[in-house]
Amino acid sequence: MRSPARRAVPAGAAALGLLGLLLGLPGTAHAAGDPLPSYRPAEGARKVQGAAVTADAPLVEPGKAYEDSMAPGERFYRLNLDDRSTVYVSAVLAPPPGAKIDSGNDGIEVTVISTDGRTCPGNPTEADFGYGRGPRPIGAVGLRRLAEDTACQQAGVYYAKLTRKASSGSDRAAWPLELKVSREPGLKSGSAPMAAPSSWPSARPVAPGGRPVPREGGTGFNDARAVGAGVWRDGLRPGQTRFYRVPLDWGQQLAVSAELAGARMTKEYGSASTGLVVGLYTPYGALVADKDTAYDGKQAAATLPLTAPVAYENRFASDRTVHPARVAGWYYLAVTMTEKVGEFTEDAVPVPLTLRLNVEGRAAAPPPYTESPLPSGFGVDEGDRTAAREGLTQPEALAAADRRATMGLVAAGGFGTGTLLLLVLGGWVLLARRGRGAVRAG
Repeated sequence: MRSPARRAVPAGAAALGLLGLLLGLPGTAHAAGDPLPSYRPAEGARKVQGAAVTADAPLVEPGKAYEDSMAPGERFYRLNLDDRSTVYVSAVLAPPPGAKIDSGNDGIEVTVISTDGRTCPGNPTEADFGYGRGPRPIGAVGLRRLAEDTACQQAGVYYAKLTRKASSGSDRAAWPLELKVSREPGLKSGSAPMAAPSSWPSARPVAPGGRPVPREGGTGFNDARAVGAGVWRDGLRPGQTRFYRVPLDWGQQLAVSAELAGARMTKEYGSASTGLVVGLYTPYGALVADKDTAYDGKQAAATLPLTAPVAYENRFASDRTVHPARVAGWYYLAVTMTEKVGEFTEDAVPVPLTLRLNVEGRAAAPPPYTESPLPSGFGVDEGDRTAAREGLTQPEALAAADRRATMGLVAAGGFGTGTLLLLVLGGWVLLARRGRGAVRAG
């Protein structure tokens, strides 16, 4: 997920900006054999502790990210909501590498409820680890949906209830949990579509060829590496998940395929029935689609279905693969090589990963929102397209924006200083000439 709010670029960041000019290319390579990196939380995320009962629930606000940890059971968080927007509460559960998951049903559920305990429409939503897929970051989203003639429309207090499900044989330790609350503005009066689209282009495009471009994925949604249409190269180790982000505008569709090349085998034969897992998430953190495939140390690939064109009215669709593609913005791709692959391959040696992406369709006009949704991370602007071309994570994109602002400040300051010096020198020359004239006249 994108950070809940786009950061305003500070005008006076000269010192930090000049230091930033010394930074190198994005991405830091990890040496083979290093421990797998942990999930990276959002920059500036606030520490919070969910409560066992609603009476003690801490406040979580739209536009902010929070860090917590969660053992199996329930946690409550308080929401103060207006009556003019749809609000998404996304939760990411990030078990450490090697954590024991005994059942494919282990996972997390998110529900938004009213103060009288009623479940708001569209809830609950849940995410599970899946049979044989092992530990990896997973996300689920609860929501307060803005719609006519439904419950939970009034302004006031609501609660987000999180439930971590775990079988008796699974790890009972508290795992890192990240919460984000995002606010999508409502539409102007009389302009809200109420029917889901009946059809759209569904023929899968030809996967792009050409030489792959290196792009090192991130540990999660917050440091996901930006990519666009094309062919991209990375590497995966057993138990590792890499995240990437793709800007998808209104009316556009995304096609994704992921390939694993051959690995260095430690046994004559081995196989993982779910060795490669690929998942696609929305800008607000909901799963669009996922797929897994077997891997035996030889070439394997997983291909996701072509997404529906991004459209506001997709939220009214019953098809679970269409329903989430309801807002434009950064869509997130998570690619996992499961831990079981390490039983028959060299764990310390990354296996080459190839991503092939198509972005289909021209960008369409956004819906008639009452205010810009961009500050909440919904929509695509030129800065996002630049980040995709340059392969920047969100922190790197923000730092690059700071450097551009600083250079503009330095350039403007340099011009002003130069002009002032010329004026001062001109004044000295004029005064000197006047002085010489006065001497001659005397």
